[in-house]
Amino acid sequence: MDDPRVPDDGALLRAHLAGDPHAFGQLVRRHQDRLWAVALRTLGDREEAADALQDALISAYRSADRFRGESAVTTWLHRIVVNACLDRIRRRAARPTVPLAETTPVPVPAVDSDTVLDVRAALQRLPADQRAALVLVEVQGYSVAEAAAILGIPDGTVKSRCARGRARLAALLGYLRNPPSGADVPSQTTNREERR
Repeated sequence: MDDPRVPDDGALLRAHLAGDPHAFGQLVRRHQDRLWAVALRTLGDREEAADALQDALISAYRSADRFRGESAVTTWLHRIVVNACLDRIRRRAARPTVPLAETTPVPVPAVDSDTVLDVRAALQRLPADQRAALVLVEVQGYSVAEAAAILGIPDGTVKSRCARGRARLAALLGYLRNPPSGADVPSQTTNREERR
């Protein structure tokens, strides 16, 4: 059961609009992990994601008075984050840049396997609209209806973008299911013999 002493998202947004200097920060802290995950998985770059999330939260802070309450506050926040990410993707496409060479190697977290890195790289090759839909539905676990509300598009469009994105990922990552012949993959017979 919900604690009546803990304000819900709508109450926090109203408190922010009424001048409470802590309400918006509390709202952000409540949802920051999921907002960060959406930004990071949509953009695939920590610095870009951090900048997009910051832009989104500033925008939400300034435009809170335009929230009409037609969706949940979290849906509204996620929509602003996704839009900030898509804006960055469009700007990047309009003005491509060449990254500078790294002077020190960036350590890769131990939890990342080669497969995870391959999937992340393939996800970045998808068109931005397909990537955003897949990240929300498949990675973040939102329902199609929730993702549609966040993206501001019909449910059917989310479904078709996810289907097209999955098909492209399957083509890009097919080698993970069907390794090339001659690849160093132990057979089941070898595994059974090792267990004896």
